[in-house]
Amino acid sequence: MTMVLDRPRVATRERRQIRLAWVARHSIAIALSVMFITPVAYLVLLSLMTSDQALTSDYWPNTWHPENYLRVFQTTPLPHYLLNTVLYAGTATVLTIASSVPAAYALAKLRFRGRNVLFLVVICVMMLPPQVVTVPLYLMWARYGLTGSLWPLILPALFGDAFCIFLLRQFLLTIPTEYLDAARVDGCGEWRTLLRVVLPMARPGIAAAGLFQFFFCWNDYYGPLLYTSENESSWTLTLGLASFRTVHHVDWNLVTAATVLAMAPLIIIFFFAQRAFVQGITLTGFKG
Repeated sequence: MTMVLDRPRVATRERRQIRLAWVARHSIAIALSVMFITPVAYLVLLSLMTSDQALTSDYWPNTWHPENYLRVFQTTPLPHYLLNTVLYAGTATVLTIASSVPAAYALAKLRFRGRNVLFLVVICVMMLPPQVVTVPLYLMWARYGLTGSLWPLILPALFGDAFCIFLLRQFLLTIPTEYLDAARVDGCGEWRTLLRVVLPMARPGIAAAGLFQFFFCWNDYYGPLLYTSENESSWTLTLGLASFRTVHHVDWNLVTAATVLAMAPLIIIFFFAQRAFVQGITLTGFKG
């Protein structure tokens, strides 16, 4: 009878030991997760407080105020800023990927004189601060009458992005050349080989590069400030949040609510695309 009664205790003790062992094996990951999640959680709690309680020693709302999010929509044209941001980020990402993939394919799989020099130029462009070319680019767009709109931010995507080209080139190096040779033997040209063979195999790398570019455009403040600050109808979320913070600098609960609304789409996108993103980043480091 004693042995029968001790079996549940033994099973409970074993389960507790398994849990403790799991926590010990993943202690670093758990600590890093807490470090990253805590600021976001505090930001959400802060957005649900009153303006008097915000930024005080209280970390938990005394009373919950979800209507703060509704007040954000009532006091600022947030949907319009969101539409501009989606237009800018989505269009620029599609154009960047469409122009960067052929360039990366040429640098990774085609043999021609000066290929290494061109790759070195791409790396140098990656290290070039955007402020260096700000004045000539602004004068050029102003001459064409495109300042005050999103076109100066979207049109350069037609010429690719140095970081995306580098990332995609590193990923394409992991694709065996035998697949490409087999397609060429079957009569495929370079464009058909790229579209029919390379692109289906390069989806993780393309997804990673696309997410990087989309996140950059979504969080871009310098570009919209430079080209669209004179026209509020073309403002993106970053400019809208900066203006909202200036107007409501004492209502930190509303400022954090607007920040949470701006962060939410990125978190949702990354949650659904994280597998392809991690796979693409991992495979880009296999070959140099």
